[in-house]
Amino acid sequence: MILVLLHLAGGVALLTWGLHMVESGLMRAFGASLKQFMAHSLGNRFNAFFAGLTITGALQSSTATGMIATSFAARGLMKPVTGLAIMLGANVGSTLIVQAFSLDLSWISPACLLIGMALFERGKGSRNRDIGRASIGLGLMLLALTLLVATMRPAETAPELRTVLGALSGEPILNAAVSCVLTWAAHSSIPVVLFVMSLASVHTVPMSTVVAMVLGANIGSALNPYFEAAKGDDLSRKRLPAGNLLLRGGVCLLLLSMSVPLASFLDSVPGDAGRTVANFHTGLNVLIAALFIGVLGPVSKLLERMLPQRTSATHPDAPRHLDTSVLGSPVEALACATREVIHMGDIVEDMLRQSVPVLIAEDRRAVNDIIRRDDAVDVLHEAIKQYVTGITREELSIEDNQRASAILTFVINLEHIGDIVDKNLMELAQKKIKGNLRFSGEGAEELLALHRSVIDSFHRAQALFVTSSPRTAERLLEDKQIVRQLEQHAKEKHLERLREGKLDSIASSTLHLDILRDLKRIHSHVCAIAYPLLQREASQA
Repeated sequence: MILVLLHLAGGVALLTWGLHMVESGLMRAFGASLKQFMAHSLGNRFNAFFAGLTITGALQSSTATGMIATSFAARGLMKPVTGLAIMLGANVGSTLIVQAFSLDLSWISPACLLIGMALFERGKGSRNRDIGRASIGLGLMLLALTLLVATMRPAETAPELRTVLGALSGEPILNAAVSCVLTWAAHSSIPVVLFVMSLASVHTVPMSTVVAMVLGANIGSALNPYFEAAKGDDLSRKRLPAGNLLLRGGVCLLLLSMSVPLASFLDSVPGDAGRTVANFHTGLNVLIAALFIGVLGPVSKLLERMLPQRTSATHPDAPRHLDTSVLGSPVEALACATREVIHMGDIVEDMLRQSVPVLIAEDRRAVNDIIRRDDAVDVLHEAIKQYVTGITREELSIEDNQRASAILTFVINLEHIGDIVDKNLMELAQKKIKGNLRFSGEGAEELLALHRSVIDSFHRAQALFVTSSPRTAERLLEDKQIVRQLEQHAKEKHLERLREGKLDSIASSTLHLDILRDLKRIHSHVCAIAYPLLQREASQA
């Protein structure tokens, strides 16, 4: 009995870990693309429904899709109706994954593991490595299913196990509660439903128990995004997950009282019991989507009343100044956009200011904090761009048109700087930590000197954006020569240390040169704001 339970627990653990690898691998490889796809699929609730279904199919996790949607809604980039439609699509998408795994796909497991290992080992530093991680996870999930089925086959001959499972039969609330807790702990309904299907396939438990456990798994799956959103103080962040829990959980609780007649109906369906359970799980979520997709408007209004937004709890990185009520007045609207760009510039400056010191200090937590700040930069970039586009739909004066162009130029370059800090410098920081590399004292000081010069230029660029001073623009371009000299000096000194055979410099050479290159690239984007102003001055002279 103990051995059987150990094998079952190990199989579920392997299934859950495989799911985690698939989710993390695909999120790393295609996370930005999936978020962009979601952002561009918000035209109506039906588009949003299919976007949620598609992304969940890719990530193999409705919880991950729900958290992305919650993040978008919290930043004001998504209406509650759209977010709820995405949640409904995510619920259906997770059931289609169960449908796929309910087929006999055990032969694919070795192929996924072999292909995944090859991609993972040979794809260091590339997207192929993350795809390899996802392939390994898929292989582990299929292997876990094979182990679960093999473990459950002799279950009918294990009196102790039958006694435990038999004690749960006839107690739908207890069965649902156990399944709900397992789903919450696994952060996914997929492994739990697949486990329940394996129980049904070998007729270890009656169909009434299976129905109750499937309903409990659906409730548990809706709890995960809610508890994640509940960690903050802003009640409005809980709207989408609370709405999903209300709709999905409400229907499941209602059906739980009808588990016996439902079980009788499912027992009468011909074919494999496991396949019947998969179809019931899918049909349940399709039914929930069909019932509520047309009434999401009233549901969202109810959620807004129940969970009002707290002004004091607004996220510090969310858009603050983009007042849509003044879009008809270009002067006021451009002033709002300017204030928001300054806000965005403060975030980018903070990321840039911390980047090299954090890289040298090897602070993992600070690295992750900087990476998260880039999400805010991306949100502000998109919000300002759309806002300024709205301004330019009005007929603008020459001065206002030039100001709108200057705002867009600065915003685009700020976003590029944020990306370089996030995707280049912080990736180098992670490599440095993993490789336990060190810079020489002289090398670290050279990097900091170049970094300080880039920061000084960034401050000058911010001043130029506000004042449009030709003299400041000229000073900014003069900085290019200073930065070029500092970079060249740092390279030459680094090569000298390599010739002298200094071990720290040899080990960190590639890292050191990449940081110099990325700081120079950042400075180019900093200086880019000066060119339009100087060209305008030259044309007017």
